[in-house]
Amino acid sequence: MLRIAVQAKGRLFEETMTMLSESSIKIESGKRTLLVPAKNFPVEILYLRDDDIPQAVASGIADVGIVGENEFVEKAEDAEIIQRLGFSRCRLSLAIPKDVDYKGIEWFKDKKIATSYPKILEDFLKSKGIKSDIHIITGSVEIAPGIGLADCIFDIVSSGGTLISNNLKEVEIVMNSEALLIADKKLNKEKQAILDELLFRLGSYKNAEDKKYIILNVPNDKIDDVCQLLPGMKSPTVTPLVKSGWSSLQSVIDDKKFWDIIKKLKALGAEGILVTPIEKMIV
Repeated sequence: MLRIAVQAKGRLFEETMTMLSESSIKIESGKRTLLVPAKNFPVEILYLRDDDIPQAVASGIADVGIVGENEFVEKAEDAEIIQRLGFSRCRLSLAIPKDVDYKGIEWFKDKKIATSYPKILEDFLKSKGIKSDIHIITGSVEIAPGIGLADCIFDIVSSGGTLISNNLKEVEIVMNSEALLIADKKLNKEKQAILDELLFRLGSYKNAEDKKYIILNVPNDKIDDVCQLLPGMKSPTVTPLVKSGWSSLQSVIDDKKFWDIIKKLKALGAEGILVTPIEKMIV
């Protein structure tokens, strides 16, 4: 049994559960307990606070964990990054009152900065030769300047809406963050085998993200032109139709380029275009 430490609530929790579900790993929903086994795969989910996950993995309490890069770097625990998962993206930034005239990093000299990430901030300021008063806060860091606890803040920024609502502006991006899959460096062979299978399943889900399966009919004299637009994983599948001079093509396209490609396909004479989502993709 492989034990996976997962954040107990929030956006990272929701996106992690979606990823596991789409990878056909069934976790009992409803009222959560601390430790929940999967129904159809040899893993169990350990629900923890996000800042406890790196230590839990490094100490062997959990075998692997899904955690924000910001927490992993801040805690500096001896665990191994297995894979970047590409979701729960955010950044750690310095923000100041919006009416302040900011002219550069020197502004932070001798300022009181409120943060929940003192290590990352201290390392950054040291690299810039800046000495500041770091004030550690757990919770609503963004309110600190407004109530006189600090001159500015260093915190997570996603959309920036929270900063705006607290009359703050982002002035320095210190690091970008996303969800990481981390692991204990001392996994035994049995647990490593389960992890390898888990990575295979996650890979099939990730490969299918933002991809569409497309089937279309094209004139035979336009097949080469269409193939330039639809490379697929190796090349499109081409099947002759009963109608003379026509063939059916099947391929995979990037959803981000969907409408641009469709317009070009129509210009080449493509007809009967069918587009469907992809649940899994094994490469």
